[in-house]
Amino acid sequence: MSNPPSTKTADEDDLHSKPWFGLAYLIFVYLPLVFWQDRPMKAVLASAIATVVFLPLYFGFYRVDERYRLWMVFAVAAVGYGLIPFNPGGNTFIIYALAMLAIAVSARQTIVLAVFFVLLMALEFWWVMPSPFLALGSVAVVAVIGTMVVAGNIYSRARWRRNAELRLTQDEVRRLASMAERERIGRDLHDLLGHTLSVVALKSELAGKLLDRDVEAARAQIHEVETVARQALAQVREAVAGIRATGLQAELASARLALLSAEVRLDQRLAPLALEPKVELALAMIVREAVTNVIRHAGARQVDVELVQEASGLRLVIADDGRGGVDRAGNGLEGMRERVRAIAGSLEIESPPGGGTRLVLRAPLAPERSGS
Repeated sequence: MSNPPSTKTADEDDLHSKPWFGLAYLIFVYLPLVFWQDRPMKAVLASAIATVVFLPLYFGFYRVDERYRLWMVFAVAAVGYGLIPFNPGGNTFIIYALAMLAIAVSARQTIVLAVFFVLLMALEFWWVMPSPFLALGSVAVVAVIGTMVVAGNIYSRARWRRNAELRLTQDEVRRLASMAERERIGRDLHDLLGHTLSVVALKSELAGKLLDRDVEAARAQIHEVETVARQALAQVREAVAGIRATGLQAELASARLALLSAEVRLDQRLAPLALEPKVELALAMIVREAVTNVIRHAGARQVDVELVQEASGLRLVIADDGRGGVDRAGNGLEGMRERVRAIAGSLEIESPPGGGTRLVLRAPLAPERSGS
């Protein structure tokens, strides 16, 4: 009867995404009639009418404004109370009301109103049931199942809110990171181009003045302008490469947020290594691809990332406790191998079925200049 959220996207992560599944419990409205030897027609008719009244209330509850939901909960409970004198299976609608109650109001209000609903139902059963034991049994069933449903929906609601807050936090971190990156780019370009363009302007102006008096001196100034421009072009290319690159720490922070959204824990142990930009970029992109694979395919609960220095260079280990059995030709592994080859490294993959996946990357701390 509870409609727990999934955790895939903001739209799917919704308490109300699949209310149709809850209709399966309507069978319990009619179950007492099956075992009723002298089944009166009025009980069957009353149950059918109650169901017809209940259905628009049930589906409307998931679509109306939150201000009106509590009234619809009371309406569903009233349907149950009205049916109980004709069919004790009307207590099913009370359970529906309890499930909806946990979505409509706060946890504290839910508990108070749920106790009220159950006590009112107990009084009604005590009044209409021929046997106190039958009344007690019917109330006990609703109390037990209702408690489970209320607890489940309260937990689902809290989990949905926690995921929503996590998504907001993730968006805010990305926004702040983007702002900081734009400020850094602005400072770098100002420092890089401001001085260079000033030198180019001054030397071009000087060359223009010398052109009529001293052609050789003007030619020398123009040659210097060309040299400064080429140096500036090389520096711009390096700056653009730095802008496109993602630092390893920043990538791990982004990976932690993404894994938290998928309810996967990330543990990292990084040695304080001075990495060249090309190596750090390769490691960051490998971490990104590995984390993407974990979220999409692994079904893991924990990921461990370790970076250590060895005699031959560095070792990066990315391990998860997922289902394993990774296809060595798929899941982005070929892209990882290309990045590893670009920094003269090697990649080992251990992925036994059911035993998780372990990637071990070994590479020199600095790539060879010829491979740059």
